[in-house]
Amino acid sequence: MKRILIISDGKPGHLNQSIAFCKIKNISYDIVEVKFKTKLHKAMSYFFDRINHYTDELFEDYRKYYYEFYDAVVSTGSSTYYFNKFISKTQNKKSVVLMLPKGYKYVNFDYIIAQEHDKAPKLDNILEVPLNLSYSKAKNILEKNEEKNAVGIIIGGNNSVFTLDVDDLRDELNKIFEESTNSLKYITTSARTPFEVDGLIDEYEFDYKLIYSREPEINPVYDFINVCDELYITQDSTSMLSEARANTDAKINIINLKSKKENTKYHRLVEKVSSMNKKVDFEKLLERVEI
Repeated sequence: MKRILIISDGKPGHLNQSIAFCKIKNISYDIVEVKFKTKLHKAMSYFFDRINHYTDELFEDYRKYYYEFYDAVVSTGSSTYYFNKFISKTQNKKSVVLMLPKGYKYVNFDYIIAQEHDKAPKLDNILEVPLNLSYSKAKNILEKNEEKNAVGIIIGGNNSVFTLDVDDLRDELNKIFEESTNSLKYITTSARTPFEVDGLIDEYEFDYKLIYSREPEINPVYDFINVCDELYITQDSTSMLSEARANTDAKINIINLKSKKENTKYHRLVEKVSSMNKKVDFEKLLERVEI
């Protein structure tokens, strides 16, 4: 039975994509988390890669694995790509990276699975996908109601590009309630949601609500994706937009936020999601990736 070693940088959004790859390909996996000793060591990795020098001395201590038991290494995120090559080149294992590994040589990864909005070069080892890899599995927090439609609202928050304005969100919620009178209404916030938004949400009667700042251990997003007939997602929540469009045929509405920049990769992803009306068949897209 084939097995993959996932290299993680500790960021859930990156790790989830690597896990999704393994689940889509139906291959077992183990996870090793790595971290550069300093920013200087990460900078050195770009230079070492260019001269084909691969070492693990740039990293803090990590759990050693018996690499001969693995058929490939998979990773997501800039802090994982050099270590991916270290294992691949020193242990003769296939290397698969998700997202475009900018700064490192593309040609000596076996497979690069890049999102279309990254505008990757046309190389034989680069496979473009419309959205982040995602594998959604409900946690049975919510059940599908066969008699009523359900509307799910996923609220993000401020980031380097977008700002969530409370008054604008109030207008959006009022509109949703007016248009969805006979539907069940669910809402969840995230780690980036401003505290004043928590109070705003308390003003409304939802059939289910999850305020992240109060219950950070619960994540109902996958249940929203599984049971809702329609979803509203804030523009900043690109990972949630990807996961929703990748895993459901439900109608997706974008809640627009104030933007500090224009034509960023976030905007391009939002445009991509808006142009799609059904979920993504990742299994078919990844057929050419052989482990």
